[in-house]
Amino acid sequence: MTREEKSQVIEELTTELANNANIYLADISGLNAGATSDLRRAAFKANITMAVVKNTLLAKAMEASDKEFGELPTVLKGNTSVMYAETGNAPAKLIKNFRKKSEKPLLKGAFIEEAIYIGDEQLDALVEIKSKDELLGEIVGLLQSPAKNVVSALKSSGGKIAGIIKTLSEKEG
Repeated sequence: MTREEKSQVIEELTTELANNANIYLADISGLNAGATSDLRRAAFKANITMAVVKNTLLAKAMEASDKEFGELPTVLKGNTSVMYAETGNAPAKLIKNFRKKSEKPLLKGAFIEEAIYIGDEQLDALVEIKSKDELLGEIVGLLQSPAKNVVSALKSSGGKIAGIIKTLSEKEG
């Protein structure tokens, strides 16, 4: 690879890092061609972009990026695949589901909305992360809940209130 090709790859990686809030680094070494193809197909279906990268080029792209990757460059050893997704937990779910059939891929690390996760033992925590839309849905549900309770209380006791008012008005008459 020429110096120009390397700098172009670094530039492209830097752009990808800048444009994605959810970045996973995984080790897929040891997967045969068929399993790798299955993983790529599953990633595509889950709207996850996946690419195998050279560690040195990715490290330089991380350095050139505006984002703070903390300890993440330290996991750039051996075979590294990068996964980009709009949903923070989508690659974690993909890895977990794929590992039902295979020992790989192993999670090396992840950068989720500026939070950094290092190591495969973080996989379960990452699967549990809720997306922005899921969190907004929960908040809206929580906000609607008290209003629904008030409305239903007024409806159910509305008859009682009307009866009490009617009784009081009849007593005065």
